Amino acid sequence: MRRTRLALVLALMTAPLAHADTPAPAATAPQPADAWQWLEDVEAPRSLDWVRAQNADSQKVLEGQPGFGALRDDLLAILDSNARIPFVGKQGEYFYNFWRDKQNPAGLWRRTTLEEYRKAEPEWEVLIDLDAINKAEEMNWVWRGADCLRPAYDRCLVSLSRGGADAVEVREWDKSDRAFVEGGFRLPEAKGGLTWRNADSVYAYTDFGDGSMTSSGYPRIVKEWTRGTPLAEAKVVYEGTAQDMYIAGYRDLTPGFERDFVSRTIAFYNDELYVRGADGTLTKIDAPNSANKTPYREWLILELREDYRVGDRVYPKGAVIAAKFDAFMAGGRDFDVLFEPTDTTAFVGLTPTKDHLILNVLEDVKNRLSVLTYADGEWTRGPLEGAPAFGTVSVSAVDDEANNDYFLTVTDYLTPTTLMLGTVGQAPQALKQLPAFFDASGFEITQNFATSKDGTRVPYFMVAKKGLEANGKNPTLLYGYGGFEVSLTPGYSGGVGRAWLSEGGVYVVANIRGGGEYGPRWHQAGLKENRLRIYEDFAAVAEDLIKRGITTPPHLGIQGGSNGGLLVGNMTVLYPQLFGAVVCQVPLLDMRRYHTLLAGASWMAEYGNPDDPAQWEFIRTFSPYHNVKPDVQYPPVLFTTSTRDDRVHPGHARKMFALMKDQGHPVYYYENIEGGHGGAANNAQSAKMNALAYTFLKMKLFPESN
Repeated sequence: MRRTRLALVLALMTAPLAHADTPAPAATAPQPADAWQWLEDVEAPRSLDWVRAQNADSQKVLEGQPGFGALRDDLLAILDSNARIPFVGKQGEYFYNFWRDKQNPAGLWRRTTLEEYRKAEPEWEVLIDLDAINKAEEMNWVWRGADCLRPAYDRCLVSLSRGGADAVEVREWDKSDRAFVEGGFRLPEAKGGLTWRNADSVYAYTDFGDGSMTSSGYPRIVKEWTRGTPLAEAKVVYEGTAQDMYIAGYRDLTPGFERDFVSRTIAFYNDELYVRGADGTLTKIDAPNSANKTPYREWLILELREDYRVGDRVYPKGAVIAAKFDAFMAGGRDFDVLFEPTDTTAFVGLTPTKDHLILNVLEDVKNRLSVLTYADGEWTRGPLEGAPAFGTVSVSAVDDEANNDYFLTVTDYLTPTTLMLGTVGQAPQALKQLPAFFDASGFEITQNFATSKDGTRVPYFMVAKKGLEANGKNPTLLYGYGGFEVSLTPGYSGGVGRAWLSEGGVYVVANIRGGGEYGPRWHQAGLKENRLRIYEDFAAVAEDLIKRGITTPPHLGIQGGSNGGLLVGNMTVLYPQLFGAVVCQVPLLDMRRYHTLLAGASWMAEYGNPDDPAQWEFIRTFSPYHNVKPDVQYPPVLFTTSTRDDRVHPGHARKMFALMKDQGHPVYYYENIEGGHGGAANNAQSAKMNALAYTFLKMKLFPESN
């Protein structure tokens, strides 16, 4: 039930605008000319010629390494394996899945029954063959989902992305005809989308022309669009400001609780939610802008990101509270506490079933599940029977209106992911399990804690061979993110196992501040002027690995993407002495101009506003592009990005590589022409990108390479 920070980050960031009261920026001092700014012209012939030249140089070195081809093929076989779990979602009587494999690289949207799904090899009914559409239209569409209208679920709004970008084209599709609807709802390519109101009207939030998008490149206006009328005649429901982040509308179609809403996201952690009346009037839900607000059936559930005073009581940030929706809208403020955090716990989510809520909590980055039940005017709490004691556990309802059944997904770094089916009150049973893509029998997972510069205790997970010799020579890969309240929890990866662990490497994941492992306080501790704490945490983990004899700088590599690319970019320039190799993927790096590039303006709540001189003073300290020096010895860096990334501008990676190369530093570069913010548009591209990264790391970190 939680609008997870991860989902929002991956939808808009991978994964923020200035607050509405941000003052107008003062005049800034003249900035030095940026010799590489021309590389920001993404598809200019000069830029693409430069990209192809850098790609060729790096591919010649990396693809020429022994074992590159075999590794790429093995990674592709894992991604294409028909033994993977086909995760499903229920609509009506059917269970739906989107599937890509060797024969269907673009993918199939398909469905089956629960009886079939229980079988080892279910029979599937194919609804949409995206490869066939791509062939007919001579396009490379990437699937972005289908929103089907209940209760029949026969009409669907299908979203397709060209080459994997965030911008989508939306088309109405009819299951009965197995075809796109002639003259149906259709949006041209843009960031935004459509959501159903009823069979003959939708909410549209998209690019309506000049002035209709925010400075972040997202919708500023939401309209109600009636079937059979031109989009230009759609009725304006709400207009935000150019400084907002994202405006959208939707209708809750839950039987008995049908309500229309308009959401105004001003910035990350700052949004408003309005109820739209039958006459079109909007009534704001008077809850803190920083809280996640979730109307659900008769309830309004608030996830708090700051302390919330109601009368004489203060509900602490990180808590989750609930009130009856109608009573709240009438002015009542009688809340029940569903979760209250401790120093070691944080809220993950609530999953509703017909009669219960399943509460998921992190305790020192380990999932704990319980069941909440409302009866006779109060909530009771009990354990979820059969819930695993270790590993990352996620829960989703099978059909929250019909029954108390749920899917349980269980995973850790060494245990292949298992999908279980259960019902509240009974222990869940295994339904599907991922095969073992590598031999994990000789490895173990440990959780450790490092001490950061300011004394903060920072957890990290390590996966290594049992009885690992602390000789300082173990090639070690340290991964992190550190932003947007995103938590990194253990998960099985056949790719990491095959490409790194099986080759003799140690794998480490750091749960640094900026993430959500300990709730909002953990995230807020690294915002804006406190950003350097995040990098101090990551350095503390690296230093702890060295102190324990796990590795030494020549054998210690780091990897991160998006905001994690900013993380490893800063580790490169601020702590070069700690590392032997860096993989920096789809990164932010130029923090002086990040807010002017694509969706960058939407992240100022996280990083700050560089047009404000006072804020630029602290932003400069974590802008890797501005901290590169010609006379410092940096570890080798592989930069990867995507031309089609319309979220984090490829100019960040391009310019940082060009600057470092010009200064004589050891750098490599590869830019996928397609792929969007995920870096790849299909499994083959993913396999190649990952093979390049792991080959680079092995080349630089393994003892025989030094």
